[in-house]
Amino acid sequence: MTKIKRVLISVSDKTGILEFARGLHKLEVEIISTGGTAKLLKEAKIPVVEVSEYTGFPEMLNGRVKTLHPKIHAGLLAIRNNAEHVKQLKKEKIGLIDMVVVNLYPFEKTIIKPGVKLEEAIENIDIGGPSMLRSAAKNYQSVAVVCNPQHYSKVLEEMKKHKGNLTLKTREELAEEVFKLTAHYDAVIYNFLDMKFRIREEGFQTSELKFPPFLELRFEKIQDLRYGENPHQKAAFYRDPESKKPEIAGAKQLHGKELSFNNILDLNAAYQCLREFEEPTVIIIKHTNPCGVASDKDLLTAYKDALECDPISAFGSIVGVNRELDCATAKEMLNLFIEAIIAPSYSQDAIAVLKEKKNLRLMEIEMLPFSTRRHSTAGLDLKKIRGGLLIQESNERQLDPKGFRVVTKSQPTEEEFTSLLFAWRVVKHVKSNAIVISRGTKTVGIGAGQMSRVDSVMLSVAEAKEKARGAVLASDAFFPKPDAVEMAIEAGVRAIIQPGGSVADEEIIKICNENNIAMIFTGMRHFRH
Repeated sequence: MTKIKRVLISVSDKTGILEFARGLHKLEVEIISTGGTAKLLKEAKIPVVEVSEYTGFPEMLNGRVKTLHPKIHAGLLAIRNNAEHVKQLKKEKIGLIDMVVVNLYPFEKTIIKPGVKLEEAIENIDIGGPSMLRSAAKNYQSVAVVCNPQHYSKVLEEMKKHKGNLTLKTREELAEEVFKLTAHYDAVIYNFLDMKFRIREEGFQTSELKFPPFLELRFEKIQDLRYGENPHQKAAFYRDPESKKPEIAGAKQLHGKELSFNNILDLNAAYQCLREFEEPTVIIIKHTNPCGVASDKDLLTAYKDALECDPISAFGSIVGVNRELDCATAKEMLNLFIEAIIAPSYSQDAIAVLKEKKNLRLMEIEMLPFSTRRHSTAGLDLKKIRGGLLIQESNERQLDPKGFRVVTKSQPTEEEFTSLLFAWRVVKHVKSNAIVISRGTKTVGIGAGQMSRVDSVMLSVAEAKEKARGAVLASDAFFPKPDAVEMAIEAGVRAIIQPGGSVADEEIIKICNENNIAMIFTGMRHFRH
């Protein structure tokens, strides 16, 4: 191990740097620093040598050139047990630098500011920082490099333990993190400049450039999972470190055994569907499909209504609610085998009741309906395929009934219209081909994932039974033939909502008119593959 005698510190994010520098000083480490960092250390009475004093060359070009000097990089890159390297350093009177503490100009924070100018972004492209990080990381066997303030305390503790040294394992881990950081940093710069230059040269709008020519994904591991979809598949759970919104990856587990791969997928499906609703709503999920959804002023009633839709499929399900889970509803849930529950909060009595089930996973997450968003920009939905990746905007466009069109002579009643809107919100979260039959604000039949739309109607009608009579039906896509609509009418459905756009539309509208059925075209499809 190489004892750390001299460190170069140059940080934009100054979180924790004073405490770290004091610790280094107590370990008798000489500190070299630049500009604002040096000023901060001096004001804190921490001895520091400015880089310009160390190199004998002034900072210049408004700070663009500070550390790009042989006395810095030779001191970092020299191989300590290479006699020729040592001889050259001695000849040029260059000292060794044993540690670099650097974080980079905040380029990402700069470019997300509204109306940011290209010139401002350019000035926040760090040159000296990545150069020092890469030099130190390349020579990790002799030089320690710290690019993350979260490591300051760990580094100090290890140096105290080993009399000023760091183990090779620690230096390897720190070096590896550097190249992860610089790869991401350069990719962000590339994507930003490509967007800016294409807008200037080709007249693109920013919204048309959401998908860059080169995509760099950066996720951090939360945990290894017991297995994937099946026991023979290994799996892990990652989160997006840039996401600041409430997401499943940030949900808090209050009770129960470890989440499985399939639990996480189902919890996400429940969470996504619940965000469609502002009123108290309960959803029961099985294999990422809703098998019951209901809204009511009373959460217990909503739960009973959701369960009534398909109580058989609800066995071993995930249950989601968008209000604090109360004790009465929790007690009712004990009668069903449930894998996990997700809610924005739980009453203390409800938690006490649910903890009777040792393995029941209780998840807590903030739930913001889509309608509360200030901006309509959607996130990205990624789907891995062999040898590539498909990316699309998430299907998060807000519901706008003003864009709906009644295409039949018969108009839906106010009650039917409310039920149609409810069914339309639910069908968006059912695997295609998707059909939802609802009465009021509760599902009574759901047909999911069938190869033909008529089969999905058949399944939903069979599930609804007599409850289909007088109910409404939602279809995620248009009806290619009249057969599915005829089946729904025969079952007693009184109103239908669908995107429209089929070559059979006129024939289907005629059949609805002949049977005094109301039909709404939304003009929007909700395929979910």
